[in-house]
Parts: sequence; structure tokens; C-alpha cells
Amino acid sequence: MRNQENRRYRLKLLLLILLLGGLILLSVTLGRYPISLKNLAALLLPGKAWREITWTAQQETILFNVRLPRIIMACLVGACLSAAGAAFQGVFQNPLASPDILGASSGAALGAALAILLRLSGEWVTVFAFASSLLIILLVLGISRKAKGSQLTSLILTGIMLSSLCSAGTSYIKLVADPNDILPEITYWLMGSLAKVRPADIRFALIPMLMGLLPLAVLRWRINLLTLSDDEAKTMGVNVRAVRAVVIVSATLMTAASVAVSGLIGWVGLVIPHLTRRLVGHNYMKLLPASCVIGAAFLLLVDNVSRNAMAVEIPLGILTSLIGAPFFLWLITRKGSNI
Repeated sequence: MRNQENRRYRLKLLLLILLLGGLILLSVTLGRYPISLKNLAALLLPGKAWREITWTAQQETILFNVRLPRIIMACLVGACLSAAGAAFQGVFQNPLASPDILGASSGAALGAALAILLRLSGEWVTVFAFASSLLIILLVLGISRKAKGSQLTSLILTGIMLSSLCSAGTSYIKLVADPNDILPEITYWLMGSLAKVRPADIRFALIPMLMGLLPLAVLRWRINLLTLSDDEAKTMGVNVRAVRAVVIVSATLMTAASVAVSGLIGWVGLVIPHLTRRLVGHNYMKLLPASCVIGAAFLLLVDNVSRNAMAVEIPLGILTSLIGAPFFLWLITRKGSNI
């Protein structure tokens, strides 16, 4: 029976990976400067078979400096936010937990708004957002350790408090910002977008993303035990506090890196884990890998809509909310749903 379930899971995961691969190919060809599959093959696989196919330097620049980095980043951000959301839901035993539950997103927003107010370059906006996000999480962890009562409750309440303070700081920056150029830039960043992603952004975000994703991959079977009570988990040989700390830090690293390069993109880390549970079940050995693939495919699909649906690019945060909120309502109202 278990072997049959594992085979079924591997088949589902393979189909999801193939779907993601097809979306990546489709994404490369779509855009204001279309690139055919033949031209794509000629660009990526030079050889005799493609000698008759010509491409322009403009197409090559668009592919390698704009489109491919954006596609890669959409996949990375979608995968990381989904994995972080699933991990937080397991750690906090809360189906409504999302990657911003501890204030990482609000901290990143404050850092980015401050950098934009100071008229710093785009690279520094990313650095400020990432550093501010990590600083807020360190404060959350430090304050919650001194609080009395349940550790999980203290973490959540401290995260809510600091998130509120960061939101107030961001609102004040928007109040004093120049309404002609600074304020629109801050507002657009807060709505989330991958329009300005370049290869340097991938190099910046990839290391913290991997530093967060790899520990989760190694510890994913232990996350199953975190859904039990602390006493039950301890009897099974799990150091609950240590595992919980590693999972929280890992998920936070991925969230901070994702938000720093993409802005605020909601609902991905909340909805995708629940959708994945319907496909592969609640076992984190299967849930985390599948969440990464589905999250990557979802955000890539949304990004395609963002940059191709209208003449003006639609911010990702708007689209994910328009899709995620109704879908989540459908999940919780569907007959037999067990969120």
C-alpha cells in the first residue's frame, strides 16, 4: 500500500515538474518582443541545425538580461514563499500562518521605503529590504524569548506588534515622501513586481534562499512531528526547540530574500500549501517538494499574466490577491474541506 502511494506521489511530482518546464518554455516566448522556440533553440543550443536561423542582438539581450532572469526569479520566489508558508503552518500548528507571520515582509517594506526615500540605487533598495527584514526577525526572536507563557504564542504576538510598528514607519515615510517621484516608486514596490529583476538580483537572493531551503529539505520529516504536542515529539527523540528554531530561521531567510527582490506578494505562501495538501497529503516529506514546484509554477503563471495581459504591467501583489483570496474562500467553503 505504501509503495503504491509513493509511486502515485512520484508520478504527480513528475507531472508537476513537466508542467513547470512547459510554463518556463512558454514564458520565454511570451512578451512584447516575442521569441520563437526555434530562435530560442538557436540562442541556447548553437550548432549546424540552427545555422539558417537568425536572431538580433536585441533578442539576445532581452533573453539573457531581462526575460530569463525574471523567469528564474519568479520560480525561486514562488517556491520559497510556498515552502516557507508550509513550514510556518507546521511549526505554529496554524493553517492560517503565512511567510509574513513574524513580520519579515513588513520589515522588508520599511527598509525598502527608507532606501527609496534616501534616493539610493536599486541594489541598495534590495539590500536595505533584506537587512531590515532580518533585523525585525532577530528582534522578534529576542523579545519572545524573554516573554512568559507559550513560546509559539509569544512569537506570534511579538511578530504582530513589530509588524504593526514597521507598517506605521512605512506609512510615515510615504507621508513625507515627494509625491511626484518617490511616493509612486514606494507604492509600486509595495505592490510587488519582478519587472526590474536582473542577473545580479539572482546572485544576491540565491544564497539566502538555498541557506533556508536546504535545512528544510533535510528536516522535513521532523516537521511532521512538530504538529504533535511537545511532550509527544520529545518521546520520539526530537529536540523540539532546536528543530523549531532551525525551521523558523530557514523559512525567514527564504521569505526575506524573496520579499527583498520582489516586493510584497501575498497569498502565495498561504494558499499554495493548502492546495498542495489536497494533491499529496499532509506528510511534509511530500508536501515541501510539491509546494516548491506548485508555488514556482503559480507565480510564473501570474507573472506571465502581469506582463502580457495589458499594455501597463499589473503588479503581482494585485493579481495574487485577486486569485488567491477567492480560491482560499473556495477551499474553506467546499464540502468536506479540512483546512
